[in-house]
Amino acid sequence: MAEVPDELIRLERSAEEDRAKLAGLTGDDYDAQLRRWRAASEAVQAAVTAHAGATGASRYELEQAVKRAVRHAQEDPVVE
Repeated sequence: MAEVPDELIRLERSAEEDRAKLAGLTGDDYDAQLRRWRAASEAVQAAVTAHAGATGASRYELEQAVKRAVRHAQEDPVVE
């Protein structure tokens, strides 16, 4: 698979950050953050689908590469 576009990595990272913010929230705060996370996740899915369609890449493989790229960056202590 070719290199994962930075825009897809940025979108996935943003969605993961929104997901992490759910921890400890309850009630209306939780519901509002859940909506933000879902919107961010939908943006990632739409961008992956569009990129895969435009390049002929496997959508599944592209999505997995994006997730691996974000997880790998988060495991690198120098990145933080």
